[in-house]
Amino acid sequence: MRINEFKAILDEKNLDFAVFYNLDSARVNPNLFYFSGYKGMGALVIPKNNHPFLIVPEMEYQRAKRSMIKKVYSMEKKRFFPSIYKVVKKNKLKSKNLAIDKNNFTLNSYGHFKKQFKKIKAKDISLDCIKLRQIKTEKEIKLIKKSCSYADKILQKLIKNFKHFETESEAAAFLEHEARKNGLELAFSPIVASGSNGSMPHHEPSNGKIKHGFCVIDFGVKYKGYCSDITRTIYIGKPTQKEKEIYNMLLNIQKNAINQAKQNKKCSKLYEYVVKNLGKYKNSFIHGLGHGLGVEIHEMPNLTLNSKDKIKDSMVFTIEPGIYFPRKFGIRIEDTVLLRQKPILLTKTSKDLLIV
Repeated sequence: MRINEFKAILDEKNLDFAVFYNLDSARVNPNLFYFSGYKGMGALVIPKNNHPFLIVPEMEYQRAKRSMIKKVYSMEKKRFFPSIYKVVKKNKLKSKNLAIDKNNFTLNSYGHFKKQFKKIKAKDISLDCIKLRQIKTEKEIKLIKKSCSYADKILQKLIKNFKHFETESEAAAFLEHEARKNGLELAFSPIVASGSNGSMPHHEPSNGKIKHGFCVIDFGVKYKGYCSDITRTIYIGKPTQKEKEIYNMLLNIQKNAINQAKQNKKCSKLYEYVVKNLGKYKNSFIHGLGHGLGVEIHEMPNLTLNSKDKIKDSMVFTIEPGIYFPRKFGIRIEDTVLLRQKPILLTKTSKDLLIV
């Protein structure tokens, strides 16, 4: 994805090449994956004036050959950074000023890295990568749309069968099982928060019996490495008129906030709009309004009070106002949105208050 644009950044900053690495087979380095489509252990080197290449353990060689990077080298056993250095020398790359991603570079690894690249100056390129990734390509948008479609389908199946679950953990396990069954990964651990548990935005599903009242369900999957994110609040039992009014007030604010998202709109202004319209409930809104998403569940732009970000064409982000009343209940409604000439909803599950 967008390697030529990244090379232009290297050139502008007078950097000879960039190194992205992953030492943990259970974790994906987002930038390594973004530029290569490869998720395994190894390193990606992107030279300013040459073709990029991967250096991977022998057991990952065939997998790496299926990536977007045509040039792949095998790594020497138990010699991670020495192998990178050796291949860099083999390719006769100038290595005076290098770019590294400090967000995904541990202090320990940096010590080993410096033992090999002794006379180099390493510059952090992480913010440039984050900014590059915030504008999505057409291919990325297709993948995110598909991811959202899967999230919708699975969430709707959960809601349809919700009466069969006795605990929050059971409901969360159903979401995970359905994701795996469809060959998907979870974008994050699902949240199922019933009754007073809903007053905690990041409640972990419990083994206790599902409580009557509002139930917040926050869920997302990864399709081919790309995330989706959706939250719906359903009601278990019979809501009072007051509860219906509070829910519909938040729903109208969420819908209007989505419609307010326009080209070059300041994210902070969207946040302020929601706070203003919440009126007496504004102090019950205790988190940001939303976030970008892509290969990671949280990317730019940040839709927060002090954000300097602006909404741009081809950005994908969430709009998720919520109100929380400690030890009572919480309500959150979230959609994944794509900005074109106008905002387009990518998550389409009904937002009418569903009563189960």
